[in-house]
Amino acid sequence: MLESLRASAQGWIGRTIMGVLMGLIILSFAIWGIGDIFRGFGANNLAQVGGTEIGADTFRNAYQGELQRQQRLERRSITNEEAHQYGLDRQVLSRLVGEAALDDQSRKLGLAFSDDLVRKAIVNDDNFKGMTGQFDHQMLDSFLRDEGLTEKLYMRQQRAIQTRREIIDSLTGGIQLPTSLLEAIHRYQAEARAVDYIVIPNAAAGALPAPSEEALKKYFRENQTLYGVPEYRGLVVLPVAPAVIAKPDEVSDDDAKKRYEDVKNERFGAPEKRAVEQIIYASEADAAAARAKLSAGKTFDDLLKEKNLTPKDASLGTVTKGALVDKDVADAAFSLKKEGEVSAPVKAQFGTVIVRVGKIAPSTVKPYPEVAGELKRDIALQRAQKDIDRIHDAIEDQRTAGKSLAEAAKSVGLEPKVIPAIDATGNDPQGAPVKDLVDSQALLKAAFASDVGVDNDTLRVKGGGYQWFEVTQVEKPREKTFDEAKADVEKAWRDEEAGKILLAKTTDLTKKLDAGEPLTAIAAKEGKLEIKHASDVLRNNGNGLALNVVTQVFNVPVHRAGSVESEDGGRILFQVSDSTVSPFDPKAPELANILGDVKAGFNEDIIAQYLARLETDIGVKLNAKAFTAATGISPDEL
Repeated sequence: MLESLRASAQGWIGRTIMGVLMGLIILSFAIWGIGDIFRGFGANNLAQVGGTEIGADTFRNAYQGELQRQQRLERRSITNEEAHQYGLDRQVLSRLVGEAALDDQSRKLGLAFSDDLVRKAIVNDDNFKGMTGQFDHQMLDSFLRDEGLTEKLYMRQQRAIQTRREIIDSLTGGIQLPTSLLEAIHRYQAEARAVDYIVIPNAAAGALPAPSEEALKKYFRENQTLYGVPEYRGLVVLPVAPAVIAKPDEVSDDDAKKRYEDVKNERFGAPEKRAVEQIIYASEADAAAARAKLSAGKTFDDLLKEKNLTPKDASLGTVTKGALVDKDVADAAFSLKKEGEVSAPVKAQFGTVIVRVGKIAPSTVKPYPEVAGELKRDIALQRAQKDIDRIHDAIEDQRTAGKSLAEAAKSVGLEPKVIPAIDATGNDPQGAPVKDLVDSQALLKAAFASDVGVDNDTLRVKGGGYQWFEVTQVEKPREKTFDEAKADVEKAWRDEEAGKILLAKTTDLTKKLDAGEPLTAIAAKEGKLEIKHASDVLRNNGNGLALNVVTQVFNVPVHRAGSVESEDGGRILFQVSDSTVSPFDPKAPELANILGDVKAGFNEDIIAQYLARLETDIGVKLNAKAFTAATGISPDEL
């Protein structure tokens, strides 16, 4: 349940509501007396929620799991200090308290979720579906291994989640959004502004004197965190997956041609298509009489006119034989020898018909040379799949015998990939992505959780196969020296100084515009700058304007002026000339697109209030010493 809270907090409405939620929970901590060292608890328990205890180990595991998730999202390492600044420790504690409160309430209400329903939910989880769209138990096993869970423990977690969801769904089901709120959101989203503006270039700041060494060093000291070198690790990697070890060049033409003959029609062929028309008659006698008219010189079109039909009425489309529902009609239509030929009467499902065939598109099959490469790759992948387990066992035997990964790879005729240095995001020291990584996200996660000399677990590769790795060296993150960063520091210093000059200049010009001086006059004085116009500017569609410009355009009243930094380091001086809002239509598609976020916000508000009241009623106590030991943070900092 609370996973949905986290997902909904990504939008602007969700973030606002989550702020309210966090505030209520933190306020609840104050009411509970968070500074008290609890009495009557085990030393390893961090909190008690009603009759449910939250162990310190439970908190630490949840905190580490969330920290790793955030690191994967940001693709970098996050220190405990940073995590505390983000409030991650408090969010995890609040989540655990909320879950415990709901678990306590579900027991009081006698709610339950059967094993069959839990298994069904897991089987239907898209995260565990393979390429065929069906449940893949190997994907579940891989997930459990990554998360350090057993299947039994995961089922227990899912049962708790589903039971909590029963409570939440009963609270939020059937919520209707107030029309006044929808109208306010519509006004916010649909307001369109027109703006006139000029671009004042960076050169307008004039020539800047060369900065002194001391000025640059001062700037460097004040912004030193911007000039850091991330942690790099040297790796030896050996992926053994069908796509990696497959050798299409070793597949003979004879084998590929044999496969081609087996599959060419279904895989590389396009079946014959014909334009088919039919006229339906109520009886065989009527159909026979119509056929006799054709033999006497009348045309199929004449027969259509007699029945007040058009060719469109009679058309079955341009179809393959298999696309025609009535087999007898299909046989008749595809037995005709040439375009325009008409069949004899055919007994069909809904009467007797006469069929005419129109344009014929003959069947086609791609020739072997066009698909030879594709077929050889397929055959090579199939052969490689059979070798995967054999290679896996051979490499594991070598590793058990104490061989290095390079030696183990050589024993089976493979060459490992040596990566001198890579950061947690997959880039080399020059900032370029390291190429040809297999299942890079899982590899980097494991590699940056390991160390030099560690015998790492074998990774399962998506789509089948394995991957081994060794960490050969670790270069800890560090801050650059002044000499290393000097060129970047000087450029940043010049940009900042020029920005200050232009900001002062445009602030003065903004005052002149607001006082009534025309933009045309200002543009002429500043070097005959071009006046540009943008209309229909929306908050979510700048119509050619950058996002930071759009934000500032909506931050000033209509007919007023403002300025904002441009993408090239100059500044944009603008004046809002008009504002319009389209009529409110509660069924408009653009409004419907955001209703989900709005409703989610309402749901979170209700959940926040419910949790705050529930936790107050059942009582929540925090072990201050255990919290400090688990996080290194004093409860007073909450």
